[in-house]
Amino acid sequence: MPTSPTYRPEPRFFDLGEDYGDAVLPADFPETRLRVRNDRAAATVGLDTLTDAEWIAHFGRFEPLPGQPGPVAMRYHGHQFRTYNPDLGDGRGFLAAQLRDDQGRLLDLGTKGSGQTPWSRGADGRLTLKGGVREVLAAAMLEAQGVPTSRALSLIETGEALERGDEPSPTRSAVLVRLSHSHVRFGTFQRTAYLERPDLTAALAEHARALYHPSVAVGDVPGLMAAIVAASARLTARWVAAGFVHGVLNTDNLNVTGESFDYGPWRFLPHYEPGFTAAYFDQFGLYAFARQPEAVFWALTQLGGALKPIADVGALTEALNGFGPRYITELRAAFLERLGVRSLGEAADQRLVDTTLALLRESGEALRWEPLFHDWFGGFSSSERALRGPRARLYQGETFDAFRFALFEHEPDRPERLEHPVFAGVEPEEMLIDEVETIWAAIDRADDWAPFHAKLERLAAVRDARQQV
Repeated sequence: MPTSPTYRPEPRFFDLGEDYGDAVLPADFPETRLRVRNDRAAATVGLDTLTDAEWIAHFGRFEPLPGQPGPVAMRYHGHQFRTYNPDLGDGRGFLAAQLRDDQGRLLDLGTKGSGQTPWSRGADGRLTLKGGVREVLAAAMLEAQGVPTSRALSLIETGEALERGDEPSPTRSAVLVRLSHSHVRFGTFQRTAYLERPDLTAALAEHARALYHPSVAVGDVPGLMAAIVAASARLTARWVAAGFVHGVLNTDNLNVTGESFDYGPWRFLPHYEPGFTAAYFDQFGLYAFARQPEAVFWALTQLGGALKPIADVGALTEALNGFGPRYITELRAAFLERLGVRSLGEAADQRLVDTTLALLRESGEALRWEPLFHDWFGGFSSSERALRGPRARLYQGETFDAFRFALFEHEPDRPERLEHPVFAGVEPEEMLIDEVETIWAAIDRADDWAPFHAKLERLAAVRDARQQV
């Protein structure tokens, strides 16, 4: 490939050696039909200059990119619904490459559905096309809302008929490539602790510190833990503000950079419902919407346990105990950002969070989650727009008055954003399950990708409207 001047390969995980991963070969797919090419994301790492043929060669057949050693399946363990599983690892994906982006961050090209590995445990190592479509949509929606997330770089249909017990089969297949800040999981540390190899844990901790939390001093493992706690608190708060339910918050699905990735049975709230779950197999609501902070904190305690052999337990505990206060601080910031207003101080900001949730709670199914943030984005600047909109009848009564008072205390943050065409529409972009199924049905029944691509374009507009400087 003609190398872009901005392409900066830096395969650092591979430097850790064979104790952390296994060299693997990608599957040989019968077809490679390009379905998603995220040139905006590709441009940040110098891959937007690829031709479609080169794109398919690197992300469908996985010919190594320049300066990259070839794919490796990462080794890790993890708690799955709080049951420890030492037989995990990249079972249908691998780390294909690492490279610096235009901000200097080290990013991974990770795959899903790229074939069997030593950790496949008898599975076929494949991804359904529907699963790939769902992950692309989830990442696009979360990015639009300002949630730290991996981005779907590529989706290629691979021409195999897959059998699945939990959906109509045979079903179409695909391979996904995501661009993510890190695939070093909490479970990566759990594995080295399980093996009773403090040398491997220490090397992994220094790897994570140097590459992802360089402000932490060399050798300061509790400092690394505190940085991971802070990043995880920010992520969890932004999930909640977005009304997002990840669905499977196992310790192998949480990473050291606090970036959401690997979307399986995710959902967005239709309306406020603390017990709302995303996974049909989460029968006890372990990962329900309102329990996500609890789930992430529990996972962080497992990470702390894995670090005990190489750090002072008291200092690790102190770092871990910072999660609760940091989460509350991040939740306030996330709600203010979603409502497009500036901070007025801790007490006033908390009053806005509390009154927002109270209004959503009282309104029940009548007021969906996302429309409230659409209607009142910009605070006072949106009052006329909201009170003339389709939900005006819901914006009355004592609970609403308390919300409006708390909101109007805060000055609008960059109110010029309201001039974007996104806010001229009376309905927001949502990602409820019925729409997801409708988008998939068009692909499945008629190979009609127009609704899917139109949705991505509208989400890009929301991202630009909310995040424009």
